[in-house]
Amino acid sequence: MKSLLSVLLLTAATSVALADIHSPPSADQGPTRKLGRGLSNIAYGVTEFPVSIAQINERDGNAAGASYGVVRGVGRTLSRIRYGVQEVVLFPFPIYKGKYSKPYPSQKTWIYKGMQEFPPELGFESRQAYVRTSR
Repeated sequence: MKSLLSVLLLTAATSVALADIHSPPSADQGPTRKLGRGLSNIAYGVTEFPVSIAQINERDGNAAGASYGVVRGVGRTLSRIRYGVQEVVLFPFPIYKGKYSKPYPSQKTWIYKGMQEFPPELGFESRQAYVRTSR
């Protein structure tokens, strides 16, 4: 009887130890992230203007950058600010598809038409770690 009890106890302990609990993919998209995204879209949405001009200028040339780049930059800036106001006002509610995710098209799906989750950054950006890891 003791051996059966110890086997059951050992089985129960190992089954709990092997449990692998994952958070769902949308767990990091909550109301606080939606509020932060909305505030950053309002505050830094104007960075879409020079970034759009530079992207069009690099891809299609100077004339396109000076004409279509300006029009696209103004449109994307106004779109960012509108989405920002919408997300700040409605941040407690899961509006878009019952989730807190961004309501605008993803840049991963639409390479030239989509937008990143947060506004683009201007200037030099380093991807290097500043602290050495200990070995």
